[in-house]
Amino acid sequence: MGQGKTYLKKNDQVEVIAGKDKGRVGKILRVLTDSSKAVVERINMVKRHTKPREMNQQGQIIEKEAPIHVSNLQLICPECTKTGRIGKKILEDGTKVRFCKSCGGSIESKS
Repeated sequence: MGQGKTYLKKNDQVEVIAGKDKGRVGKILRVLTDSSKAVVERINMVKRHTKPREMNQQGQIIEKEAPIHVSNLQLICPECTKTGRIGKKILEDGTKVRFCKSCGGSIESKS
């Protein structure tokens, strides 16, 4: 599989636009560029059954976030607080910036 390009970054606030968690909002924990997926906080939760690894340990069911495809996510603009399309532009000083196409404000990920 080739490298997937995405406009999403870690710590971005996104809304799910398709699937079982449609309409829910969360923060991106990590982006998997090779499969064009992202892990979003408390979104797409799955149950993982684990066996006991040691003699005194118990088997358990762990709930964790599964990756969700980036096409099912839409970035929330921090300025106008709406979901919308995102563009990229290069400023005069040569830095690349993502911007909201509806309000025109720049989007900087809060690290």
